[in-house]
Amino acid sequence: MKDASKNQPLDPSGIEHVAGLARIRLTREEKEKLGAQLSDILGYMEKLKSAPADDLEQLSHILPLKNVTRPDEPSSPAGSEQYLRLAPEREGGFFKVPPVIEET
Repeated sequence: MKDASKNQPLDPSGIEHVAGLARIRLTREEKEKLGAQLSDILGYMEKLKSAPADDLEQLSHILPLKNVTRPDEPSSPAGSEQYLRLAPEREGGFFKVPPVIEET
């Protein structure tokens, strides 16, 4: 691994690889700027790797969150007439919608 204190810019092929993964096109100037920024970020990651973390509890989220959901209880489905009553237009026992495919 590179020394975090040096923060050498990534080589152009590394920048192009990351840009390809992100599906973005970069100008030469953007590659130079982002190369330096990505090198700084990677330098910070190297510094974090050396931080003592053996005593820390692993967290999935910083706040104690839990899902608030209702219990899944079986019930009778509503009849189609109940849903058709809510439709703006209906034809017989069906929803009436504007055509989306033109006939040729």
